[in-house]
Amino acid sequence: MKAFIKAIARYLPEGELSNADLEREFPEWNAAKILSKVGVNTRHIATANETATDMAERAAQNLFEQCRVDKAAVDYLLFCTQSPDYVLPASACLLQNRLGLSVHTGALDFNQGCSGYIYGLSLAKGLLAGGIASNVLLLTAETYSRYLHPQDKACRSIFGDGASATLIANEGFAELGAFCLGTDGAGAENLIVRTGGARNQAPLNALETDNYGNPVSPDHLYMNGGEIYSFTLRTVPAMVEETLRKNKAIQSDVDLFVFHQANGYMLEQLRKKLNIDKDKFFVNLPELGNTVSSSIPIALCETLEKGLIQKGTKILLAGFGVGLSWGGCILT
Repeated sequence: MKAFIKAIARYLPEGELSNADLEREFPEWNAAKILSKVGVNTRHIATANETATDMAERAAQNLFEQCRVDKAAVDYLLFCTQSPDYVLPASACLLQNRLGLSVHTGALDFNQGCSGYIYGLSLAKGLLAGGIASNVLLLTAETYSRYLHPQDKACRSIFGDGASATLIANEGFAELGAFCLGTDGAGAENLIVRTGGARNQAPLNALETDNYGNPVSPDHLYMNGGEIYSFTLRTVPAMVEETLRKNKAIQSDVDLFVFHQANGYMLEQLRKKLNIDKDKFFVNLPELGNTVSSSIPIALCETLEKGLIQKGTKILLAGFGVGLSWGGCILT
């Protein structure tokens, strides 16, 4: 059975963190330097009482209202987040109730990061192919801002918060092609929050400083930027090649490349290494930052708004990061 994206919407929280705001906190690092280093001007930040579940609910409501989606047709809910409201129950169960979906709706959380949207699309396609569901609501939402140490200017300059909602069905405007997925858990410690789970439930209240003066705390997100960069340049080109092969396509067949919006320097290096024309390589990082699993669907929303997607357009999606994990697919 074929699977299509039938509708898509986004939600961005009202709070913002600009480079000028960061410059006031870190006078040694001016706004222009931040932009040149990471390619971000400003980020949307969840308010103090706003969780990823709240943002996912808003994205879903936007989908129902803006795209005229009948919520009664939804028979499966997938929620991709690494910022759940509780250890248990699953936030997807809360969302089923808050969105007023049928009690016959399947509801599932899955913990995935930067490749999460691609993984979610693959799960939705499998549910349709298996005859388990007919209309899958895929939600993504992250509040990584909650995991960042206040003095970690490196990570605070990169990450923003956001959410998306996508309806996958057996008809729609973009058909899901074949997927390329991969995982290398040996690199898990290069992007990690060590406390809060069963391994270390209580905060460890430990703090060190790296060679660049950034705080390193087990109670906050730690990112080994050098290792993540090496992983990306090593893995993504091969993933793109395999995604093309699985879809019986060559690179020139692709009209638009929508990659996870990691950071500006990394995206530019990938573009150059893959020899992708700038006008085919979509970037919306400057005004949003890295919104993790929501970066690709938010970018897709913008391509639609800008009229970049027409009948027959082929779009290659590529997600990569925390896990370490990666995923690619082609939309037509």
